[in-house]
Amino acid sequence: MKLQLWRNATLLLNIDGFSILVDPMLGEKGSLGKFPMVDNELLNPLVDLPFSKEELKLKLETVDAVVVTHLHPDHWDTAAIELLDKNIPIICSDVISEQITEQGFTKIIAVNDRIQWKNIEISTTKGQHGTGEIGEKMGLVNGFVFKTENKSVYITGDSIWYDEIAQEIDKHQPQHIIVAGGAATFSVGDSIIMTSEDIMKVCEYAPESTVWVTHLEAVSHCKEDRKFIREKINENGLDKRCFVPDNGEEVELHF
Repeated sequence: MKLQLWRNATLLLNIDGFSILVDPMLGEKGSLGKFPMVDNELLNPLVDLPFSKEELKLKLETVDAVVVTHLHPDHWDTAAIELLDKNIPIICSDVISEQITEQGFTKIIAVNDRIQWKNIEISTTKGQHGTGEIGEKMGLVNGFVFKTENKSVYITGDSIWYDEIAQEIDKHQPQHIIVAGGAATFSVGDSIIMTSEDIMKVCEYAPESTVWVTHLEAVSHCKEDRKFIREKINENGLDKRCFVPDNGEEVELHF
């Protein structure tokens, strides 16, 4: 398996020869505008994709399926809806499948619990996108686990650390866990995705897993950057199994 981080939560997984694009935010820098309830005037996304429009087009032509964890614009933007082939398989939870169908996509694979796609077992997982009133406003989110034979990767999606994440780790025993870091926080309420402290808890709870941190330096409500999180990783002696890929970086997932 290979993983390439494009930007934010957008990443390309290569599993047994199949290319799966996760949470595509494909618009240009600034195309989403200012986010509500943030304490700055920055336009999102904060950075461009790490390759040209021509390269993006070629990359999209090689994608075999798209996975969408939820419909927030930093995971599924207008550019993605416009650029993706309407006949490409879209794998998503059954909660959002109808909305994606209404956007013109014809091959929706709605997952309630677990499906088999090609030779890959794909399971949905629970997530909690914040706490209290903010968490309720952020709505339902989920993650995914991808398994082939004795290999497994767990993408938590936009979630804080809470009991259900631990339960999903217990259930699926993933060798690789991809988390949304950055401590995104609005002007009220607590973080809506993982803080560095949350990431350390994931590492502590899953000592046999390799942890990858995404969702960094691309949207205006994130409070922790790569430098800060890498320092926390080093302070906790986790630099051999917790990694923070750069935009465009491709890594081999070892099992």
